[in-house]
Amino acid sequence: MNKLFLSLCLLLVSFALSAQERLPKVILKDIEGRTVQTDTISNNGNPLVITFFATWCKPCDRELKSIDELYDDWRRETGVRIVAVSIDQAQNVNKVKPMVDQNGWRYDVLLDPNGEFRRSLGILSVPYTVLLDGQGRIVYKHNGYTDGAEMELYKKVKEVAGR
Repeated sequence: MNKLFLSLCLLLVSFALSAQERLPKVILKDIEGRTVQTDTISNNGNPLVITFFATWCKPCDRELKSIDELYDDWRRETGVRIVAVSIDQAQNVNKVKPMVDQNGWRYDVLLDPNGEFRRSLGILSVPYTVLLDGQGRIVYKHNGYTDGAEMELYKKVKEVAGR
């Protein structure tokens, strides 16, 4: 009986350790109006960064601008893809595309006006960044932004990419 109990406990622990968080299934729209199912967002085996922002959030704006300045180098070196998710509510969602266009951001941009995707990941405030490995497992999360934080994110991206 004790061996059976011990075996069961070991099995449960190994299962818990191997089960890593993945993106939940939520249906969103991109800024062009196309439907995107969040649990299918991937990057062909390369790292994927999802950053949550709002048009009214000054730290979000600074973070996205800082990452954009380095994005070409990051993609070349690690193959990373960045998806920016606006949490602006429905009445402000019309401000997202002009902001993206004005800044020339080349990120894929999704709209989460009801906050369903944000809440499903337990995100309370922005900016919030999530890093997924090439298999779609969430391996890093970070809340907030201070100048230079993009370099810490890049360090994590390189680790995930094996570079």
